[in-house]
Formats: sequence, structure tokens, C-alpha cells
Amino acid sequence: MAAGHAFVAVGAEAPVIQAPMAGAGGVALAVSVIRGGAVGSLPCALLDAEAVVAQVAAVRAAAAGPINLNFFCHTLVETVDDGAWRRLLAPYYAEYGVGPPATAPALRRPFDAAMAAVVESVRPEIVSFHFGLPDRALLDRVKASGARILSSATSVAEARWLAARGVDMVIAQGFEAGGHSARFLPAPPGTEIGLFALLPQIVDAVDVPVIAAGGIADARGIAAAFALGASAVQLGTAYLHTPEATIGAAHRALLAGEAAAVTRFTNLVTGRLARALPNRLIEEVGPVSADAPPFPHASTALAELKAAAEAQGRTDFSPMWSGQSARLGTPEPAEALTRRLVAEALGQHARLKD
Repeated sequence: MAAGHAFVAVGAEAPVIQAPMAGAGGVALAVSVIRGGAVGSLPCALLDAEAVVAQVAAVRAAAAGPINLNFFCHTLVETVDDGAWRRLLAPYYAEYGVGPPATAPALRRPFDAAMAAVVESVRPEIVSFHFGLPDRALLDRVKASGARILSSATSVAEARWLAARGVDMVIAQGFEAGGHSARFLPAPPGTEIGLFALLPQIVDAVDVPVIAAGGIADARGIAAAFALGASAVQLGTAYLHTPEATIGAAHRALLAGEAAAVTRFTNLVTGRLARALPNRLIEEVGPVSADAPPFPHASTALAELKAAAEAQGRTDFSPMWSGQSARLGTPEPAEALTRRLVAEALGQHARLKD
């Protein structure tokens, strides 16, 4: 399928979608990306219904173009036994003079009927899901709203599963991607696939447009994705360098330096595997621990440690999501970055076709 064709239908000038990044993106980033001709995204997994409505209204008031609302579809276990996790963290509690929070912070909740009602009310052009799809009744409500439905696949099997359930586009998420892996079907550890091996296999396996995500941060990567059959690309880490990203100063400084050359796949931050720049906890405990409770509960016992360390200007327990392409990023406004990357990539893609 021709690059960009899939997104013309939703009103985007450019075949680019800004990755929804909770804690790193929001209204300002979405607005700037939309003004650049691409699809702006709002991460909704940490928001309640009222906040989603307010943020959509703010974006609509500032920019004319397609919005993607992103939701998680994990199975939430309300309570877990995290005793082993707290015991592992005990030396850090003692060092910082804090303990586990007296009251649990709000958890990342899966897409539910309240959020389906929000989608029906605000009518975004795109709704994307992470960790699979919601149940059929909720999915049907999203479809009936007129939104195009996207979800991420980390394997050919997941792509086929999504296509069989009626998604309009599949996001092929390579192992290089920052933040949470979208994996939702069981697979042995160590079977993760890089984007440029995964992408053409998914393109060949499904009859819907495929969006490439993971490790793309410059025009060369975008053009290569188009050459491998992608209809569009999703960029995340590239936008972390922009002034509109809401990451902290320490995270931003690490992305701009040599430290960005190394990322780790870890379950320590939330309980689910995600790619991040290493912090003290990851370095000292190791990136993966069986003691970490399941997503999203691992973050609960870290909350007071994170706050205490950040008050001292430290990132010992902070999530600093990043893909493997961070060193390719440039610190320019998101609107200008979007327009430049698209122009350069489409030029390179045209030359490749000649």
C-alpha cells in the first residue's frame, strides 16, 4: 500500500503518528504534531474520563487535524502480594528514610465502559490500544463512533489476531521501541523481533495497512519503513527531544548525551517489560526481577522512593523511557521536526523507487 494512503482518510497530511507516551506527551505535543500535518496522540491510560474530555477539547481548540486517543487493555488484578518486592526495596527505603506509600496511588486502568462513553462523546479520528484489544462489546462501541481502530503487534501471530478482530490498521512494534512492549500473546523470553525483520512479515501476513514503530527517529528510518511496506510510521523517542515533551530535565539531558546509547528492557518500573534508560535501581538489581509484582503494581512500592530521589535531583527510581534510536534525535519544536522528517523521508523514498 502506498505510503500515507491510510492516513489521508483521517485527515492527516503526513503518514506519521506521534506515539502516545504517558508522562512524556500531552496536549502541547499533540497540538504541535497536528500543526505539522501528522496525527497527534493523547495517552489516556493515566487519565480519568473528565481529564480525557478536557484534553481533547484543548487540542481541538488549538489545532485542526486528527487526534489519536490511546488506551491500555491489560487485565488488572486489583490487589497483589508484593511482599517480596518490598523486601527487595527495603535497603533503599532505609537509605531515603521513606517506606511504601500509606495509600496506593491510582493504577493504570484498562479501557472500560466509562472510556467508551468518552470516545462516543469526543469522537476522535483514531483510537489505539496497547496490550491487545478490549472485549467485543466495548470494541463495537468504538467502531460505531466512527473512529479508526489501531493496536500494536510484536509478532506475526499478534498481527493476525488483531486483523481477525477487525482493526483498521496494525502497528508493527519492533523490539527497539521505547516504553512498554505491546506483547499480549504468550511467547518465550528472548523471541522478541526487531522492526525491520518484523515489519515485512506483518505486511505480508495481514490485509490492513501497517504502521511501523520502533527505532525510527530520522528520515532514513522512515524511508526504510516505507520501502518495507509500511503505510505510515509511529515516532516516539524522536519527539522526546522536543520542547513540548513533558519529561524532566535529567531525562532530557541523558537523552542528549552518550548515556542514550544504552537502553535496558526492564520490568522493575511497572511490572511489565518496557525499554528505558537505566537508572540506579535497574543497574543494581538487574533489569528483570521475578520479585516485581505484575503490571501496574510494581510502581506502587516505588512511589515514595521516586519522589524522595527526585526531590534531590536524582533519577534513581524514575522511569526514563527511551527507544534505541535516541541518539538520532534533534532538539527542535515538534511541528518543525514533523515537517522536516516527512519532507526528507518522502524525498528519499521517491529516490528509492526510481
